Amino acid sequence: MGSAIMIQGTTSDAGKSLIVTALCRVLYRRNIRVAPFKPQNMALNSAVTEDGGEIGRAQAVQAQACGLKPHTDMNPILLKPNSDKEAQVIFRGHPIANQDAVSYHKRKPQLLGAVVETFQTLMEHYNYIIVEGAGSPAEINLRQHDIANMGFAEKVDCPVIIVGDIDRGGVFAQFVGTLALLSQSEQNRVKGFIINKFRGDIALLQPGLDWLEKKTGKPVLGVLHYMPGLHLASEDSFFAINKSFDTTLGKLRVVIPRLPRISNHTDLDPLRIHDQVDLIWVEQDDEIPPGDLIIIPGSKSSRGDMAWLQKQGWPQAIEKHLRYGGKLMGICGGFQMLGIELDDSKGVEGKPGISQGLGLLNIKTSFAESKQLSNTTGNLNMAGSPAVTGYEIHMGQTTGEALQNCAMILNGKPHGAISHDNQIMGHYLHGIFDHPQALQTLLNWAGLKKTQYLDLAQEQEKTFDRLADAFEQQIDMDFITDLLQNPTS
Repeated sequence: MGSAIMIQGTTSDAGKSLIVTALCRVLYRRNIRVAPFKPQNMALNSAVTEDGGEIGRAQAVQAQACGLKPHTDMNPILLKPNSDKEAQVIFRGHPIANQDAVSYHKRKPQLLGAVVETFQTLMEHYNYIIVEGAGSPAEINLRQHDIANMGFAEKVDCPVIIVGDIDRGGVFAQFVGTLALLSQSEQNRVKGFIINKFRGDIALLQPGLDWLEKKTGKPVLGVLHYMPGLHLASEDSFFAINKSFDTTLGKLRVVIPRLPRISNHTDLDPLRIHDQVDLIWVEQDDEIPPGDLIIIPGSKSSRGDMAWLQKQGWPQAIEKHLRYGGKLMGICGGFQMLGIELDDSKGVEGKPGISQGLGLLNIKTSFAESKQLSNTTGNLNMAGSPAVTGYEIHMGQTTGEALQNCAMILNGKPHGAISHDNQIMGHYLHGIFDHPQALQTLLNWAGLKKTQYLDLAQEQEKTFDRLADAFEQQIDMDFITDLLQNPTS
């Protein structure tokens, strides 16, 4: 059996995923068999695993940092919000129900045993497991039946390190307050703190670190400095996506609506980091700017987000964009919205009903209870047939005449659609921009003349190593290694 430590945070987005990723890569570089684990994740960014299931995108990235392919054992419960009050419950990679928060909370005790069983399976195959908590362990209203933070740590007898984001301000209050709201046994389980996103001279911070250690009796294991330009897929869609308003001449302007239930916005990461692309996220009530390419991204609630597009004036903006020769792409839910009709009579994604789409492609989508999950490879239906890779995650089944002019060939079969005037493309393929050849071809299609080469996988590997280098320099790895080797000490 291996051993484990758990990284919890004072808040959501404190840096738990980043710390787990860094620690996974540090141990992997030391030739240690290590794997990530998150008992419960709430995120709209997900990935398809090698065993044909679905897990949070962050755990897939952490698996990559460990030199592993993602597996459903790494994230047994994934919650994908359909609305502010209801979420699809993914258990061991597959949907089992749509539940509101109250009914799911009552269900947690039934799920805890299976979560622990999954964790123990990983423990049998790896030396170390790096566990990531969710949100904060000090959420009083969620303490009962907790399976995401201290409830899980107590059940498996796992030591805990708490991370706080100093960039938000009030980090010392976050640590002290979090600790104060834990039970005595939970406080004893906390072995130390890590401060994330520090900017400035560490000497000015030292009095605070000394005070924190004296006040709590817990060591500060290190201060991780703020690192701009890290190319890591974000965990979820609830935090602000950075806008870009780069006026550099010659850049391709890509305009994207920030849908209320946007999913897998990591599809756009290669565009976000590409030096020749100006990526513009358009929030609610923002003016829709002109661009070369509009992308309607994935959605966990296609009908709801279609209604939002209509209310925000996107149909008129898209019509004008196409009239001036611009290109348009719909990915997954965005592909469905390009069509004539979205039929969710069974209420798969929410309230039963039928909605009209943008009517730009002659397709109709019907939502079914079975979910399509697959990793795919193929070629774009464009000059040179460039290679493309990605994955599919969707409930809808799309049919129609427009599919006869396919956008690509995936696993030997035609997929998606491209309009006869070559202006509109729709498909279900997440990660379409990840492959360097596909990225170059699609940027050329959108209007960029000479496209620089960018390999997302290589950029991610550089990020993993850069993060691990910083972690080893700034964090007490001797303490963490000893904790892994002697977790009950």
